[in-house]
Amino acid sequence: MSIKFYSFKKRESVEVDESTCTKVIYRKETAKGVQERYGIKSVDDGTNLTKFCSKTDFDALDCPIV
Repeated sequence: MSIKFYSFKKRESVEVDESTCTKVIYRKETAKGVQERYGIKSVDDGTNLTKFCSKTDFDALDCPIV
């Protein structure tokens, strides 16, 4: 399965194989508590790619968590 990212270097959408991706949870302390955002990271032609997603999409992927 492939995941679609937007590459700012190429200025177009690129598709990356799911096996090269890793999952990341970004945690931020706020006045109301801890905010969590879910993301997917990968590399394409030496360019770091990041995509934010929902928790359901995050849980559905078989990528390792960093």
